Amino acid sequence: MSFLYEKVLAKALYAMDPETAHQVGLRGMGVLGSITPLRVLLERRLLPKDAKPIELFGLKFPNHIGLAAGFDKDGIGWRGAGALGFGHVEIGTVTRHPQAGNEKPRVFRYPHLKAVVNSYGFPNAGADALRARLLSQPGRGKRPYPLGINIGKSKITPLELAHEDYLYSFKLLAPFADYLVVNISSPNTPGLRALQDRAPLIQLLTTLKKENLQTAGGPVPLLLKVAPDLNPKQLEDIVQVVDEVGFSGIIATNTTISRPPGTEICETKGGLSGKPLLEKSLQVVRFLHKASGGRIPIIGCGGITQAKDAGRFMDEGASLVQVYSGLVFRGPSLAREISEALAWHQRTWA
Repeated sequence: MSFLYEKVLAKALYAMDPETAHQVGLRGMGVLGSITPLRVLLERRLLPKDAKPIELFGLKFPNHIGLAAGFDKDGIGWRGAGALGFGHVEIGTVTRHPQAGNEKPRVFRYPHLKAVVNSYGFPNAGADALRARLLSQPGRGKRPYPLGINIGKSKITPLELAHEDYLYSFKLLAPFADYLVVNISSPNTPGLRALQDRAPLIQLLTTLKKENLQTAGGPVPLLLKVAPDLNPKQLEDIVQVVDEVGFSGIIATNTTISRPPGTEICETKGGLSGKPLLEKSLQVVRFLHKASGGRIPIIGCGGITQAKDAGRFMDEGASLVQVYSGLVFRGPSLAREISEALAWHQRTWA
């Protein structure tokens, strides 16, 4: 399946504008999720063999590999992701207010580097629209894998009112989520990464933690998604705040604003993801795991394009991993490939 994708299907997608290709893939995943016979057929082909469930945050994950936020911002195609072998799916980032995102072109693809640069700026239909879609989708509450919802700040919301923006989305969407992610790390919303500083971070996480105790059906696990460009002092502060407030875990990392050696040709506007991000994300996971003494579960994300990359995240202390850009370059069988490799070495990497 990977060979067919890389030699045939990928070439057709690469002939398209990157954002158009993304939409084609997303719509295809949506169709897959809505047609039961097609979904079952692919499940037989792509569901990982011998994968053992993992329990984390009080949830059961069928395997270690998940689909990261960003692929399905509005909850259109997530139901088809399970048929591709993913053990969890994260939708979003969704914001309180509907927004178009930044000007196009805003996605740049570099197949020879297995890299992507995006400056999307959280384009989405808004939290109310996502809630309505989730209400309308059949099988709600009967998912075979956890569904995460990733929330962010609207561009029009002043930074000093960010906590109110997140709180609005949280109240609407937490009842539909198996876990919820607070995204303060995208480089494409002006000022957003300032929320990673200690004082605003405490205010934001405390506000959401308090509201979470009143969530219908009980509290959901809360995770924080961080950038790969933080210095050690900032990372130490994040570990302390997550610990103090009682968040369930950290997702590390989002895209990077840096351009590692060899990526000088990449567009400078936006966040870099894909293979060149791997080492930077691994460093952050390593630091967070050590700084927390292994107390805080970490989901590793950034630069995973093969099973070996995922294994390195597990070696550094990650409990689960996520992919996004790797799917662009390796195709729909990537989740199964990674999951089966991790299951094979589960005793070492667990």
